Amino acid sequence: MFDPSIFDNLKVAVENQVYDLDNLDGAVRVTGRDDRMEMSVMSREFAIRFVRTGNEAVTAEIGLTASLADLAAELLKQKGTKPGCAVRIRFYMEVGPQGEECSAIQRLLEQLWPEQPVSQTLCWRYGDEARRLSNTAEIRFVRKIDEDQMEDLPGLLEHVVRTLDELPSLLGYTEDK
Repeated sequence: MFDPSIFDNLKVAVENQVYDLDNLDGAVRVTGRDDRMEMSVMSREFAIRFVRTGNEAVTAEIGLTASLADLAAELLKQKGTKPGCAVRIRFYMEVGPQGEECSAIQRLLEQLWPEQPVSQTLCWRYGDEARRLSNTAEIRFVRKIDEDQMEDLPGLLEHVVRTLDELPSLLGYTEDK
């Protein structure tokens, strides 16, 4: 019998909770998911993307990654190691042509996600007449998580949904857009 890894257990837990918010509560709508194994370095990556029902101006993504070193430490029960998964949260949105909303987005994310590094990456499509910029705001958690943090996942997801509720107002969107 296959014994699932930390990554597998956390992936299933995150996925189930997000799909419950979609299918049971109707609070979000899942827009995509990725489940990859990078064969060149034997790492795993999972990401699930979703929008808030009624306001799709911002897309959230919860991502988990685990390296070969994490899997080996877990399977071989290596002493002195703490295997786990890295967690990242991303928010995808469009901002004005000068990125004028970015400072307010940064302040909000730093307020909602204290002690976690926040970064924003802006890009644009060449020839785009609207000259809107794509903004990827990312929160990377400093420490890895494992099954001991499984009970924290519902709170994490609530926090992501709260962020989805607050970001659109900084972009000039209202709930009915």
